[in-house]
Amino acid sequence: MSKTFASRGDMSEKTVSFTEVGCGLWAFTAEGDPNSGVIIGDDAVMVVEAQATPRLARQVIARIREVTDKPITHLALTHYHAVRVLGAAAYGADQIIMSDTARAMVAERGQEDWDSEFQRFPRLFEGHESIPGLTWPTTTFSDRMTVYLGNRRVDLMHLGRAHTAGDIVIHVPDENVMFTGDIVEYHSACYCGDGHFGDWGDTLDEIAWFDVDAIAPGRGDALVGREMVNAAIENTRDFVESTYAPAARVAARGGTLKEAWDAVRAACDPKFADYAIYEHCLPFNVARAYDEARGIDTPASGPPSATARCGRRCRAEHGPPPRARNGHAGQRGDDADFRKSALPLCPLARSGRARAGAPSGRRRGRRPGGAGGGARSGAAGRAAGPARR
Repeated sequence: MSKTFASRGDMSEKTVSFTEVGCGLWAFTAEGDPNSGVIIGDDAVMVVEAQATPRLARQVIARIREVTDKPITHLALTHYHAVRVLGAAAYGADQIIMSDTARAMVAERGQEDWDSEFQRFPRLFEGHESIPGLTWPTTTFSDRMTVYLGNRRVDLMHLGRAHTAGDIVIHVPDENVMFTGDIVEYHSACYCGDGHFGDWGDTLDEIAWFDVDAIAPGRGDALVGREMVNAAIENTRDFVESTYAPAARVAARGGTLKEAWDAVRAACDPKFADYAIYEHCLPFNVARAYDEARGIDTPASGPPSATARCGRRCRAEHGPPPRARNGHAGQRGDDADFRKSALPLCPLARSGRARAGAPSGRRRGRRPGGAGGGARSGAAGRAAGPARR
């Protein structure tokens, strides 16, 4: 009997908090559900993260209207995942901002991610009928761009790969507050299925360099005060390292995915089993860690069906997985059987067909305050994305 994700059974509504993390800066949090951020400028508002549906976005808007009547003109999206972006239409923002890489990921795998997350998070996608289609940015940038909301400066930066290849953070210098998306979590599991374990720690170092006074993380409570900020950064680092290291040791000795699964559980369960979405993330995290340890640098998009299963069916429909740089086969027969039986909606649909590439973990060789790539807007940042149905 195939298993179902723990999140499919999570249908209870969460308690929403709207916490001021700086003057005119707010964090919308909901007990481990995806967070949003609010930046109120002199004459306009920027929202960080759109939520999964317009229905959920309207909850954010209702909280904004409790503290300001200024128009929402900008929507910053830290990465491409459906639960973060598909509520965008509710805001009516003139500018929707992503990194260049995040936009490319919408084009490459946005529909697939929507299909998959719709299956895995039924509560978050209640009211999905109001989603008009994929969310496409109007403006993109490579390394850094700045937006002024009147006199309030807002810096958007790509500091490195972590949760995805296209993550950005949003920093408000006048209050030294940062919105990190899922690069930093608080008492919530990190989803690593699109992640880059070898780079994640370096990107956390880049965030720590700012020595911020508060962070609105991707999931979990608002982090106010440097002690709480630093604890959350180090806790996130511990989660990522505790997931990757056991899987890497198994892969190095030619062990199986099942052995990696057991090793990661042994390391992580005692520390993180009570974290939000832990059981949901674990199959994806183990599979991605195992693949990255064998030299598969980039998680690739898989077949369009969100209910695709791996193992023999995946081989039959899509051919054998690639051979990694270190010479290990992309997937052994016993691994295929384990993915099929133990990992429903298995990450192999994403990672098993990934191309082999150079191992991650490179340093970017710059401080985050340095000059970066400029923004692209208008025709350069837009695409007429296909409607969902």
